[in-house]
Amino acid sequence: MASAQAQSNPGPAPQLQRGIVKMVLSGCAIIVRGQPRGGPPPERQINLSNIRAGALARRAAQAQPESKDTQDEPWAFQAREFLRKKVIGKEVCFTVDRPKGALTREYGMMYLGKDTSGENIAESLVAEGLATVRREGMRGNNPDLARLSDLEDQARASKKGLWSEGGGSQTVRDLKYSIENPRNFVDSLHQKPVNAIIEHVRDGCTVRALLLPDYYLVTVMLSGVKCPSFKREPDGNETPEPFAAEAKFFTESRLLQRDVQIILESCPNQIILGTILHPNGNITELLLKEGFARCVDWSIAVYSQGAEKLRAAERSAKERKVRIWKNYVAPTANLDQKERQFVAKVMQVVNADAIVVKLNSGEYKTIHLSSIRPPRLEAEEKNKDKDKRFRPLYDIPYMFEAREFMRKKLIGKKVNVMVDYIRAATTALETGGVPAFPERTCATVTIGGINIAEALISKGLATVIRYRQDDDQRSSHYDELLAAEARAIKNGKGLHSKKEVPIHRVADISGETQKAKQFLPFLQRAGRSEAVVEYVFSGSRLKLYMPKETCLITFLLAGIECPRGSRNMPGGMQVAEPYSEEATLFTKELVLQREVEVEVESMDKAGNFIGWLHIEGVNLSVALVENALSKVHFTAERSSYYKTLVSVEEAARQRKEKVWANYEEKPIEEVAQITEEIERVPKYRPVYVTEITDGLHFYAQDVETGTQLENLMESMRAEIAAQPPVEGSFTPRRGDFCIAKFADGEWYRARVEKGESPAKVHVFYIDYGNREILSSTRLAALPPAFSTRTLPPQASEYAFAYIQVPQDEDARADAVDSVVRDIQNTQCMLNVEYSGSSCPHVTLQFTDSKDDVGLGLVKEGTVMVDVRKEKHLQKMVTEYLNGQESAKSARLNIWRYGDFREDDADEFGFKR
Repeated sequence: MASAQAQSNPGPAPQLQRGIVKMVLSGCAIIVRGQPRGGPPPERQINLSNIRAGALARRAAQAQPESKDTQDEPWAFQAREFLRKKVIGKEVCFTVDRPKGALTREYGMMYLGKDTSGENIAESLVAEGLATVRREGMRGNNPDLARLSDLEDQARASKKGLWSEGGGSQTVRDLKYSIENPRNFVDSLHQKPVNAIIEHVRDGCTVRALLLPDYYLVTVMLSGVKCPSFKREPDGNETPEPFAAEAKFFTESRLLQRDVQIILESCPNQIILGTILHPNGNITELLLKEGFARCVDWSIAVYSQGAEKLRAAERSAKERKVRIWKNYVAPTANLDQKERQFVAKVMQVVNADAIVVKLNSGEYKTIHLSSIRPPRLEAEEKNKDKDKRFRPLYDIPYMFEAREFMRKKLIGKKVNVMVDYIRAATTALETGGVPAFPERTCATVTIGGINIAEALISKGLATVIRYRQDDDQRSSHYDELLAAEARAIKNGKGLHSKKEVPIHRVADISGETQKAKQFLPFLQRAGRSEAVVEYVFSGSRLKLYMPKETCLITFLLAGIECPRGSRNMPGGMQVAEPYSEEATLFTKELVLQREVEVEVESMDKAGNFIGWLHIEGVNLSVALVENALSKVHFTAERSSYYKTLVSVEEAARQRKEKVWANYEEKPIEEVAQITEEIERVPKYRPVYVTEITDGLHFYAQDVETGTQLENLMESMRAEIAAQPPVEGSFTPRRGDFCIAKFADGEWYRARVEKGESPAKVHVFYIDYGNREILSSTRLAALPPAFSTRTLPPQASEYAFAYIQVPQDEDARADAVDSVVRDIQNTQCMLNVEYSGSSCPHVTLQFTDSKDDVGLGLVKEGTVMVDVRKEKHLQKMVTEYLNGQESAKSARLNIWRYGDFREDDADEFGFKR
């Protein structure tokens, strides 16, 4: 019950004070505040003297189990409302006196305006019959009390308010403190504005509202924003975050006990979200604009007035660096306008969230789509089939569909790029073992007004990344991405579908000679076949995806001789030929990830298809020759494109560009000399055989450089002994040179071939040719003084000339055992006979007897003869064939059942 009982007291007249009404507690209790100066102003409660109004409903105290909810006394709410509408937010003046025994309560008379000439609030209440006069103990001549008594008598006579006939229960509101099912209640309103009074402001974005006309008292959080709050400490005290008090005052001074409309928008986890509309504006947008709040992702999607308005208001506060944004630095603050927004041509789709673009300057740049995550494997799926040949593009559900969507939409087209943020590079140490990433430029990419990231997400081909609330590095269209994801989930699109995931059974027959042979006739008969260029190895070597045949093939351009790039060879790195990089770049720009047509003519021994590639009417072989990036190969003579190739080559040669830059006409007689066949001139040199492979290749060291290797190993081990490497300090990466501790406890130079895990690192000993799987703790960085620049790798790979290795595993093992027994760890004489696809093919002689090791294998019947067509090799081929005939006659080893090659059945495991 709110009451006042001050009486007239002798003494000096009370001093007149001024303030602004913040809140009306009841018909006779008012909270006033001062003017704000650098923060929330002080406030005080003033009880109106000499009158009494009904008490408002009160909720039971949670700390007192015995207490119960109370309802309004008759006319109490009407008295409060009368007073609220009259004085809330207005300037008043008042006099204050404190009655005897009252330690904290202040009583006084209050007037609207700046002086006592304004309306007397207490008199107005009594005149309307909404308060009674406290007459107890009246004495003396008190004109104020007499005036109130007269007004009460007039109200009683007029039967106003409390004095009306039957004025009892119908004047008491049915206040509802709780709602049984808040979600259903919110849904039932269908986001229609509801009249309400703000009863309490907890913080800048959370209020207690009285919904009219049904008197529901509900707590409402503003949709889409979060203000600094008051954190409750364990001791019960509240600690305000920076600007929490200012944000609360900002909302209080504008909304507390004001008539508003509220749109109740959602109710996640029993929390009612809504937007408060006041005739003077929308408090949600005002809080953001003044820097008292930030946008929050979890509720901004339900904001019914348009999330872009909230983002714009927040952006305005950030730009002005007001309040909570006083230390804000924009993610792209260090970029100028040209770097922040530009137009570029898409050259490659790296993944569903990354593309390579070509700028107007000719520079290539990788752009990542902001705030999206491409399809990926779940954690439990990553642990399955670890040994399986894993191909992410085809094995991760929807990754192929996402890549294809991007490829068809973007490749070769110009797009608008707006950089949102640049994510700094990370190291494995910083990320706690998570793979490290280089610096990433993240942007919103649009084409024809379509946001590619949003389109991907709406089709269920990517998901939206969730961020910490204070993480400002995100897409400038983040809300649209969230809305697109919500639609995709609702419609069950792509990754959100409950149907079985699409499976892509794509066979990779690159290098699979037998499969390629079976496939060759079909492609030859097909004429022109559709294909997509998946990868460009060099100017004339590509990997193609054949959609109709669902397979991957390696494709070599026919009719041309393209400059070769650098590559690892057994003897070390092969230097790139001039203009090889330019040729590769030319082919990439013209055909990478484009839809092309191919004509397959033949295949090589490694299972690579050879033929012609056309894109939009352009023959790639002709285009390379025309741009002086390739020369015509003699094999083009039988092709229908030969005349065109010769014509464009002649034009390029006359211009003396690129590959023809140093061209000079050669005399005719010199050409004739080149075409003459030369005799085989053997040049045997001593080598030391160190390793034999299962495929009957072998590694050998040149005896001439053996002393250099011994000296290097001795010096290296001395240095390692003086300064032992720190265990685990070396992080193995594929292709890195290092030192590895072999089973004998000694350190040797090696190269990392693959790293399955820290416990399983595959290494190749570059000076001996053997391989091993080691723990990374047995690896260390290669000291610079002993690098391959000081001494190239000493183990070179070779294959035996003139022989074919049996495909049958047992027969091949017999041949390998025979060679290991005869030549491993021994010195032999070696002569290079001809080049091969992976290594030189050689003949090997025993040092003492000069017997041919390969011919011995043929005579033993463990291998077959590879019949070469070169004229200068015919003498050797004849000798090998004679040895094979003698082994067949004696039915030795693989010939024990006769000449199996005459049987067409493949089950014997041999083929011609």
